[in-house]
Amino acid sequence: MIGLEKKLTLYGFNNLTKTLSFNIYDVCYAKSEKEQRDYIAYVDEQYNSDRLTKILCEVTSMIGAHVLNISKQDYDPQGASVTLLVTEEFMSDDLINGSCNRGKGFALTPKDTLAGHLDKSHLTVHTYPEYHPDNSIATFRVDIDVSTCGKISPLKTLDYLIGSFDSDIMTIDYRVRGFTRDVNGKKLYIDHDITSIQDYIDDKTLETYDAIDVNVYQANIFHTKMLIKEIELQNYLFNKDVLELSPKQRLSITSNLRREMIEIFSGMNIY
Repeated sequence: MIGLEKKLTLYGFNNLTKTLSFNIYDVCYAKSEKEQRDYIAYVDEQYNSDRLTKILCEVTSMIGAHVLNISKQDYDPQGASVTLLVTEEFMSDDLINGSCNRGKGFALTPKDTLAGHLDKSHLTVHTYPEYHPDNSIATFRVDIDVSTCGKISPLKTLDYLIGSFDSDIMTIDYRVRGFTRDVNGKKLYIDHDITSIQDYIDDKTLETYDAIDVNVYQANIFHTKMLIKEIELQNYLFNKDVLELSPKQRLSITSNLRREMIEIFSGMNIY
């Protein structure tokens, strides 16, 4: 991908918009109403807006961009959202809108230069903790969008983002929109080679998931879904030891967890 980009000589600015969007789901067994409330409170604290801000700022650094503005919010009773405006090009201080906070007050590492916002360059994250009232299954969902323009590509941040969360199911979308022109005036609708999102995920990570692709190459739309292969029950019990459960209970809980995962992975009610 990088090698191909270096060979391109463009006429004017690279107008392509590259968007990486995906949902990450973490599934847990919390039997009692109190355990379910405690689970929601736990993930809400673990992934509050401050931590999510740090994750997005690291992503910004990985794609070679600069923070222009940060907006974050924790919600009652649960959930959080963070939005970053980012840029890849330097602009003088007098061109930057005064409403932008430039990341000040968010414990970021100061940069030598200030940067201006380029349209459609932003990162967002939203969290959605919830639980099923009947089968004791609790789910934590994270929605992440990394949208960039110009030469910046969000694909190389995938491994970091996957590793930043406990991920049982993932649905990942990547799309390149718009066009740019080379020096001869020819329109280019994509500026790098890609056959699958999986090509940008570490092999060791892929080994632990079942993955399928649904790609529309003519439209530069790529879609990958991933489902964890093995369930180690202890990792899915909230405030409970697996040895406290009978073999029958273990089998039942494991079955309920797997059914929940398969339905989320499939995007439909099956059972």
